Amino acid sequence: VQLQASGGGLAQPGGSLKPSCVVSGVALDYYAIGWFRQAPGKEREAVSCIGMSKLDTHYSDSVKGRFTISRDYAENTADLQMNNLKPEDTAFYYCYAILVFDGKVYWGNGTQVTVSS
Repeated sequence: VQLQASGGGLAQPGGSLKPSCVVSGVALDYYAIGWFRQAPGKEREAVSCIGMSKLDTHYSDSVKGRFTISRDYAENTADLQMNNLKPEDTAFYYCYAILVFDGKVYWGNGTQVTVSS
């Protein structure tokens, strides 16, 4: 099982980015998918996750109302639409997939998001 994150980059405050997590080696039908982030000198933070149902979404308070997580079963992907970005969103973002039956977790490689003017 491999998770490949991409789509990070540099954005100005108020701008948008849309990282994507592509999963290979397993069908995501029974997996929840999510994103963590970690900034230098800070603890890792759970940003968002989506369950087997596309309506089952969760967000940290710091991104609620600005970020939207989605998944595509056909493409085996999960995206994180990030709007109204703030400098404090600057971090390394990495995705994970968790099998809902036993909690086994697979981690992706991550992508850097930098918000700066």
